[in-house]
Amino acid sequence: MRYNWQKKDWPNFQYQTNDIEDLLFDFAQRTGRIGGVLEGLSETEQTDAMINLMVSEAIKTSEIEGEYLSRNDVMSSIKRNLGIQQDVPLTKDKRAEGIAELMLAVRKNFNEGLRERELLDWHSMLMKGNVSVQVGQWRTHEEPMQIVSGAMGREVVHFQAPPSERIPSEMEAFIAWFNKSQDKIKKPIIRAAVAHLYFESIHPFEDGNGRIGRAIAEKALSQSINRPVLFSLSKSIESNKNAYYDALKKAQHSNEITEWVNYFVQTVLEAQIDAEQEIEFTLKKTKFFDQFKNGFNDRQEKAVRRMLDEGHKGFEGGMNARKYVSLTGASKATATRDLQDLVEKGVFVPIGGGRSTRYEIKL
Repeated sequence: MRYNWQKKDWPNFQYQTNDIEDLLFDFAQRTGRIGGVLEGLSETEQTDAMINLMVSEAIKTSEIEGEYLSRNDVMSSIKRNLGIQQDVPLTKDKRAEGIAELMLAVRKNFNEGLRERELLDWHSMLMKGNVSVQVGQWRTHEEPMQIVSGAMGREVVHFQAPPSERIPSEMEAFIAWFNKSQDKIKKPIIRAAVAHLYFESIHPFEDGNGRIGRAIAEKALSQSINRPVLFSLSKSIESNKNAYYDALKKAQHSNEITEWVNYFVQTVLEAQIDAEQEIEFTLKKTKFFDQFKNGFNDRQEKAVRRMLDEGHKGFEGGMNARKYVSLTGASKATATRDLQDLVEKGVFVPIGGGRSTRYEIKL
């Protein structure tokens, strides 16, 4: 079977939007609504919302590729790079440092045209500390670049990218297309969908193509709405990454990509809805800390903040005495007293009973 880049019409992508016009209109409405809500937040609230969404994007874009990063490492890296926590020591996890730098770089220079040097720098950030791949350069190996799955000896090839010798010319064409496409493709999600698919089909790096491809999609969306996007595309993709890979696989066998565009539009809308809930959660969190200002001891504050760091979907499984002891270093007796105190103050709501009792925050 021939792949999209092997066909005569490459990269002349064709698609229809008849079935998604309502969704495209919904995207425009939600974009305006999120922008309006954001303007109503204080500077601190805006920063908190932006950081939380960047952390989600950093963690989820890595999880899609099978890498699991510490939320605390990513959070502290982003804050330090923003100048908020400059005294915090560098994390030992270079991957967290690198993805944090990438998240900030994508948003800082969103309105500038795409350049080869920018993509190579993004790759250097992403591959920070990685000595097993070519870093900050296009791939050059002679063996085919294949996307495969399955056990050794039973591999299934889902896609084979253009040979390495074609990468410089393919990327030159891609970058030129990207910088001209804003004037030609007026609907932001469509441009982002095509950009992501186009880049992934070239697969120019030895590793990290998925994460950089999603960053390119975010850059395209940000340019179209004239501000950095305030949602996590990867969080939405990761929630059903099999659907993502299936849609991508189908699209890479043809340059008629209507089905891919439909999938991508729906995914972006899901990300927007999640972001609206996250921003609303940020407002509730601010009011929560105003209400209970100076009402916690150090252990309680650490536990509460850790729970709230998980965002609007909550701290998985709730808090319990065992987790509290592990998180704070308190004795079991102290943990029990602290948790009961939080219930009496109206901060925690107990669920269940006995040894299985767990607690959720009442926002």
